[in-house]
Amino acid sequence: MSAFHPLAGVYAAAVTPLKAGGTFDLDGLLDLLRFLAGRGVHGVLLFGTTGEGPSFSPEERLLLWRHAVRIREEFPALRLLAGCGTPSLSETEFLIRSAFDLGFDGVVVLPPYYFRNASEEGLYHWFAHLLRHAVPADGYLLGYHIPNVAGIGFSLELLSRLKEAFPRRFAGLKDSSHDAEFARALGQRFGSDLLVLTGTDSHFQLALENGAQGCITAAANLISPGLRALWDAWRKGEDVSPLQERVTHQRHILEKFPPFPPLIKALLARWYDFPRWDVRPPLMPLSPEKEAQVSELWMRTMEGGRSRGEPSTNGERINE
Repeated sequence: MSAFHPLAGVYAAAVTPLKAGGTFDLDGLLDLLRFLAGRGVHGVLLFGTTGEGPSFSPEERLLLWRHAVRIREEFPALRLLAGCGTPSLSETEFLIRSAFDLGFDGVVVLPPYYFRNASEEGLYHWFAHLLRHAVPADGYLLGYHIPNVAGIGFSLELLSRLKEAFPRRFAGLKDSSHDAEFARALGQRFGSDLLVLTGTDSHFQLALENGAQGCITAAANLISPGLRALWDAWRKGEDVSPLQERVTHQRHILEKFPPFPPLIKALLARWYDFPRWDVRPPLMPLSPEKEAQVSELWMRTMEGGRSRGEPSTNGERINE
């Protein structure tokens, strides 16, 4: 296992706790991080897609990050990743520098998503600038590949060029393409030389079989014990197919009720007694009708194979 990257493992793409009106619930943030750390995650991504990252200014992100690092007083081994992508090169550079100054373990960076017809050469120079000028020698940058949302992604050639030019600082990719063929192509091209963390729970086993070294997912806010069990079993060389089947079923239930930020916030409140956190426009809170539908579907289909810490059929937590 010495070949595994220092950032390998299971991560939650955390929701961003917001009070009514859209201000941060900073105490709620620490409660969420404690909850996730206690349920098996190796780390947390703050201000990814599930964290509504593009809805927040650089100053707002910095405010929340400063508070988040306090969790290290209780969970010093919990890894923190910062979502830093914006279409602005200077803002993204500021965010990356700030995250590393605060002691974050790595950054996850979208391509500059406004100019969707940007050339490969232009994308290379954009990331090369950030890697040279914002990522310290001992820091890690992960590209964020989510072309169905950002409208622009990473080709295998761009990944190869960045890895060759910045073999340490360019760690790899958060692959949220939900594309099984791309996951296989990454494995064929890079093996384990490129750190790949899948963003698709239902592809976790597939990704691991093709050289990936972990996951960063929205569903991990709710099902991290199952994802960690799969990860641990994989590292032991065990058959993870039954675990993957369960995770896939859970992911598919959640996918019926997009988008994820209001859905996961509603279920955290319903199942785990968190506050009913708000979302930033243009997102809207999940309706009570949809909340009841997803909860009923979850309980009906998952009952009988529940893991410790998952909600029971009456919506209450099982003692952990």
